Amino acid sequence: MEILNTDQMTFTEVGHLPIVKEYAKRIKLVETINQIVDSQMELSPGMAVLAMVLDTLSGRTPLYRLTEFFAEKDAELLLGQAVGPELFCDTNLGRAMDKIFDTGTLKIFSQLAQNALVEFEVDARRLNFDTTSISVYGDYDLPSPAFQITYGHSKDKRPDLKQFLLSMLCVDRNIPILGATHDGNASDKTLNNELLTNISKYMARHKLCPGAYVYVADSAFVTEDNLQKAEDFGTFFLTRLPATYGECSRAITEAVTADAWIDIGALAEEPNHVKRPAARYKAYEGRVELYGKAFRAIVVHSSAHDKRRHKRIDRLFQNEYKQLEQTVKKATDSAFYCRADAETAAEKLAHPGAAGYHRIITEIKEVPRFGRGRPAEGKPRAVKRYEYVLSATIVEAPEKVGPLRLQAGCFVLLSNIVGQKEDWPAAELLSLYKSQIGIEKNFSFLKDPVIVNSIFLKKAERIEALGLVLLISLLIWRLMERSMRKYIEANDSSLVGWEGRPTKKPTAFMMTTKFAKILVITIGKHRQLARPLKTLHRQYLEAMGVSASVFTVP
Repeated sequence: MEILNTDQMTFTEVGHLPIVKEYAKRIKLVETINQIVDSQMELSPGMAVLAMVLDTLSGRTPLYRLTEFFAEKDAELLLGQAVGPELFCDTNLGRAMDKIFDTGTLKIFSQLAQNALVEFEVDARRLNFDTTSISVYGDYDLPSPAFQITYGHSKDKRPDLKQFLLSMLCVDRNIPILGATHDGNASDKTLNNELLTNISKYMARHKLCPGAYVYVADSAFVTEDNLQKAEDFGTFFLTRLPATYGECSRAITEAVTADAWIDIGALAEEPNHVKRPAARYKAYEGRVELYGKAFRAIVVHSSAHDKRRHKRIDRLFQNEYKQLEQTVKKATDSAFYCRADAETAAEKLAHPGAAGYHRIITEIKEVPRFGRGRPAEGKPRAVKRYEYVLSATIVEAPEKVGPLRLQAGCFVLLSNIVGQKEDWPAAELLSLYKSQIGIEKNFSFLKDPVIVNSIFLKKAERIEALGLVLLISLLIWRLMERSMRKYIEANDSSLVGWEGRPTKKPTAFMMTTKFAKILVITIGKHRQLARPLKTLHRQYLEAMGVSASVFTVP
């Protein structure tokens, strides 16, 4: 038997990274950055960013010992060209990030997002906007920073730490197309206003004019200035009307009173579970007036909406019940000497107040009182007088409790899409608003401890450049996930998920676990897989539109 000369072989665990590199290639990551960023460095800015993206999506922190990371990897296979690991030193990466900041992170990411929308045919008509806070450790007392790292309203519930804000605009639920860093004490209302000012110009790059897209934001959007800006720029919007507005409670009361609900049903894609049933929805079309102008108001009732409200109602009922118990006890402890007085007391007890959520059901019992002594044998006891005693039962008033609980399960969607109800029915707008969870999941990705721990840079400019790396990583992550789900939807198929079970909702993380042990053998310029790909590997690759050659061809 011929003995193999292992000295000439290199074994490299590549995992899912060749797939990431392929998606970076499809959005033209390296060439786009190199075209936009002017640099004469030996390590091009595009190559530096690709290296940091690969490092980020490998499960490590970006910028953390990249030299060691690529010393253990097949750099030519992952980067598309042979690059010495020593080029990924802190000095080169820092200079590349400075160049990126000087060019403009927004400019770079906008072009990459445009490349992605075209390449993957992403529908950009539904926009979701939100912000989150990123907490940092340290003083960060920087001279003339690009943005203020300071104390503000912490969405991480860490008011003791300084922070900066990250805003994100997504399409097709969770594909980021715009991201920016802001002062740590910036207001969501102000950020919404700034975006509304520029959104028409930005969407024009995607060949979408005002009226061709819908801007979805949280309740912080609702200010007089923002509503006016949306009207001035012809931007359709969808948001949630804050409960602090009187028109919100009025619209809900109107919907409950009218009882003309549109049944929408369940929106969740997951199957219904006995222990966790899917929420069911119904809607009511109405109007509200804010700042002298009329808007479309869709009152939505959810069977699972805000359990805290129902607990608050339960406490209200319990407190009222205890008060009524004391009133009843006082009224029933003593007897009345005439029926008329008892009836008056019963009537008063049965009507404790128009605002009560309980009814008191009363009954008058006639109790005979006998004289002293034993009656003669064979004769009945002589009744001296009759007393009248009240008995009372406290029950909930269904005509008042029912509407109150119904109102507790309601919220109001606000929109200026008034004349297009056939194109945008209540069910469609509710589904669009619920897609806001996609952007919240994106923030969870960016706040993963593996990534957040990398916010150790002491220059705001480099933090902003790092933010670009994280946004590009997120873009590629979501594109891979979207490709798999689109394939499953188009072919009515499934992929192997957790514990070998079929799934129709694969995640990018799920995919990475399937390719965790992929090894590549390199002999000179020749590469081959240490083991043939399994069926599930090929199924995932087909779903993502990636050839198996990405594991062996740079």
